[in-house]
Amino acid sequence: HGIIVYYPIFGQVESFSGLSHDDYLRDTISHKCDVEGLCHLYRTNLYRNVRFLDYPRNEHKCLLPCTALSVMKLLEHSPGCYDSTALSHTKRMKDRIVTVINRSEIVGRPLAAMLANDGATVYSVDINNIYKFQDGKLQQCTDGTTVENCVRKSSIVITGVPTKEYRLPTEWIQPNTTVVNVASFKNVDEESLLKIPGVVYIPQVGKVTVAMLERNLVRLFENFHNNRYLKEEKAAPIISASNTNAMQVYIAVAITIILGIQLSS
Repeated sequence: HGIIVYYPIFGQVESFSGLSHDDYLRDTISHKCDVEGLCHLYRTNLYRNVRFLDYPRNEHKCLLPCTALSVMKLLEHSPGCYDSTALSHTKRMKDRIVTVINRSEIVGRPLAAMLANDGATVYSVDINNIYKFQDGKLQQCTDGTTVENCVRKSSIVITGVPTKEYRLPTEWIQPNTTVVNVASFKNVDEESLLKIPGVVYIPQVGKVTVAMLERNLVRLFENFHNNRYLKEEKAAPIISASNTNAMQVYIAVAITIILGIQLSS
């Protein structure tokens, strides 16, 4: 019922179409089997903050990328990160400033979008530049903004730098900040970090990511593979090519008649 692909396979070598072979492979997976939530449909809906597949019924939720989703779930249960009393999902992180040091298509970019969709102001940092995600908009920071500036004013800092050489300077971290390490390497000195008053430190997210993968698999089954869905799919009217052509002819004739009446009057 679900397909998971262990990237990279081909790496970022461009294909004839311009995208990498891995990008092409990711987008060929059906949304009915994409347990990672990375295919074109789910990515597009995420960046447009569309949360359901079947508007206006809103019974089938979209899937979200597993690692980014695991961070969101951990933040939901961390003190001071989420306002659970907010009626709208888009307000639950209002007035929160977050810095995400990673902008990969697998983790950093979708995570920044998810945080912004819930109302946060997000600074997305990679090796080349800094972007701000806010209110469904993406803006490059060109006003001298630095990583230090972003981290110092953030109440949540998420690191995902895939190298053991990188260390986030702990003197940038403010008291009562929540720090999440997504990378397989520790991007921060834990001993000095925990000396800062009120800091909440989450050193790894791997086990929660596996749980979110299982959650996505269950959701795929509920959405597309259970008996109720299969019965509804069979009962849905089938629009054949002949029916479509007949409808087009009908519409063309109706428009011609209406135009004729208007011109004659």
